This record gives sequence, structure tokens and C-alpha cells, in this order.
Amino acid sequence: MDKDKVPQDDENLLEGKTRELQYAVDEEGKYVPVKSVGWEPKNIVLKQEWEIINEEVARAKELVEKGKYSPLYYHMKKNLMSSRVLAKYAEISWFKVIRHLRPKAYSKLTSAQIKKYKYAFNMKDSDDLNKID
Repeated sequence: MDKDKVPQDDENLLEGKTRELQYAVDEEGKYVPVKSVGWEPKNIVLKQEWEIINEEVARAKELVEKGKYSPLYYHMKKNLMSSRVLAKYAEISWFKVIRHLRPKAYSKLTSAQIKKYKYAFNMKDSDDLNKID
């Protein structure tokens, strides 16, 4: 693709904060890096995917509010994590993470375990892990 034909279909999906690096051919026939703000078909797919993710986060919030899951479930969905990924980041066994998704087990977390989960979710010590927004 020629350098001047790199797609620039800006939809501000990421509020203009990122650019995608593409490689294109310049006037001299050499491959050069070119920043692109997007491409319409890709932007459409990304919008659809974010809609699905936001629906999953809203559903997770409902389930936590109904007492079916602990707040960890909401934070996992919000941070696009699986239980295995959370276990790795928090340095807690996967089995324990699964157990802590239950409200009763979650209520018995030690301060050290809570600190590990906050770290995994990139939360400050002062942030409340029980808060779901």
C-alpha cells in the first residue's frame, strides 16, 4: 500500500489516544512506518466488541448485586480477565480465585489477599474492592 493511502478513518474509539502502526511504501519504493487512526471495517468490529464487553460487565454487576458472585467477578470482567489470568496477576492459586468468587469465601479474605487482588486490578490501597460502579 502506498504511504498516502494508509486508512485514516478516525472514529475516536480510544479518544484519539492511540495510533496503529502500519507499514507502507513511500515515494522511493521503501517500506516506512506510518501511523493510522483507524480503518472503518476494523472500527465497526471494535465498536461491536466493546458493546459486548460492556454488556458482560453490566451483567456481572447485576450478579454481584444479587449476591450470586463476589465483587471479584465484577472486577475480573471490567478488567477483561479470566480467573486464570487473575490468579497469575494476584499470585494466588486458580482454585482459590474460583473459591473467592463466591460471596461467603470472599467475605473471609485476609488483608494480604485483598492487597494481592487490588494489585492485580491496579487499584490503590485506599480503593475499595467492594465498590462496583
